[in-house]
Amino acid sequence: MDIEISRLQHLIDTSKNIVFFGGAGVSTESGIKDFRSKDGLYQLHSKYGRPYEEMLSHTYFMNHTDTFYQFYKEFMINKSAKPNDAHKFLANLEKKKNLVVITQNIDGLHQLAGSKNVLELHGSIHRNYCMNCNEKFDLSIVENSIGVPRCPHCGGIIKPDVVLYEEPLDQFVLEASVNALEHADLLIVAGTSLSVYPASGLIRYYGGTNIVVINKDKLDIHFGNVLEINKPVGEVFSQLYL
Repeated sequence: MDIEISRLQHLIDTSKNIVFFGGAGVSTESGIKDFRSKDGLYQLHSKYGRPYEEMLSHTYFMNHTDTFYQFYKEFMINKSAKPNDAHKFLANLEKKKNLVVITQNIDGLHQLAGSKNVLELHGSIHRNYCMNCNEKFDLSIVENSIGVPRCPHCGGIIKPDVVLYEEPLDQFVLEASVNALEHADLLIVAGTSLSVYPASGLIRYYGGTNIVVINKDKLDIHFGNVLEINKPVGEVFSQLYL
């Protein structure tokens, strides 16, 4: 165990209230592409005539719903993905510590690993609703649809309960995230570029002093006592013990 991992282990062992703030890089070792890295989704040539980032906007969803779903099924749904070492470690850590996971991911892998205290800033692919009658549906209605999924009750368009660009974050999730950060004595930021607002602005509410950043690329964080580990997230957590 190298010195950075040892310091992280010590911080986890001596902390009581931990917040894990994770982004797309947490799930890349599960086979899910991130967005902004050099190998990320937004760097790929789009076969739909529009940049993939634009296709994740509310405007695009409303104006090109059929094409949105072609893209969404291909890139946003990955049923073969399984929790990696980071997801598993956090699920087990929750049994021993007061831990809250705040995630920007929509894949549900934290819950699949067994985590209970998960705040999903950008929603989840596993929740879907009718835009007309608000009936709720699981992922299967999107997976099994041909073209745009329609409500079997009223015929309305079914929308994934995910936050697209131009849409606000859920107020309850925001308030719960702020509360967790204000009362934490350790903040672990992992697998995120911290470039997506307003989600990334939440870390300013952190009430403690110790911050751990786990990311392949260096980040600019100018407050607190920062321990930076520039390695894949799952690789780091695989070296920790409970």
